[in-house]
Amino acid sequence: MKDDGQSQRRYGPLGRALVIIPTYNEAENIGPIVSRVRAAVPDADILVADDNSPDGTGKIADELSVEDEHVHVLHRKGKEGLGAAYLAGFRWGMDHGYGVLVEMDADGSHRPEELPRLLTALKGADLVLGSRWIPGGRIVNWPKSREYLSRGASVYSRLLLGVPIRDVTGGFRAFRTDTLRGLGLEDVASQGYCFQIDLARRAVAAGFHVVEVPITFVEREHGDSKMSRDIVVEALWRVTAWGVTARAGRLTGRERR
Repeated sequence: MKDDGQSQRRYGPLGRALVIIPTYNEAENIGPIVSRVRAAVPDADILVADDNSPDGTGKIADELSVEDEHVHVLHRKGKEGLGAAYLAGFRWGMDHGYGVLVEMDADGSHRPEELPRLLTALKGADLVLGSRWIPGGRIVNWPKSREYLSRGASVYSRLLLGVPIRDVTGGFRAFRTDTLRGLGLEDVASQGYCFQIDLARRAVAAGFHVVEVPITFVEREHGDSKMSRDIVVEALWRVTAWGVTARAGRLTGRERR
């Protein structure tokens, strides 16, 4: 997304970065992904937001935090969804004074080695999205059905909501903390795909400068995908409702978030 007016704005220093990694049954993945993040961005901290995983992911994360002061763990009562986990992580990061909050999956699909490029781009932006659907972006080991679903969801959301972002559903993102404060997070109740679409549309509506950088998205090797029919259905009806409301608001001169 390009906005010449916004891109000319002067941005302050980023401050400390916190990489938020939500987990539910990621025992095989959490150790390797934490190690890769620490190697890629040694100055950043990590917050593992675990939804009381029955496979012991939280216990492994606790052990990692004992060994490394850059690793923190947020234990949650149970599985409440991706959006709720990120919102809890955002609040934790804000309370602890971080200037940058990063969303990243635990399963390796978001490559930590690409984090420095997202953080570099954030020096001149309010929000940076890792994008699979812009030149230079690509996916690895995805079935065509999953690719069509993801591309279709982004196209549908972009057209219905009028959001000039190619990868609206992607979850590899770097926010300035001040950006998140301006998104009305107290009103966010969406999950999964829909959570990412919701934050993106709020950022655009609030006039924030959003930049997409290409990433390589790699299908997980261990564990089960959290994608479900319910997540897809929620995204479809919420995006449709937002789109109808936005169009009605423009007609009446009162567009709402």
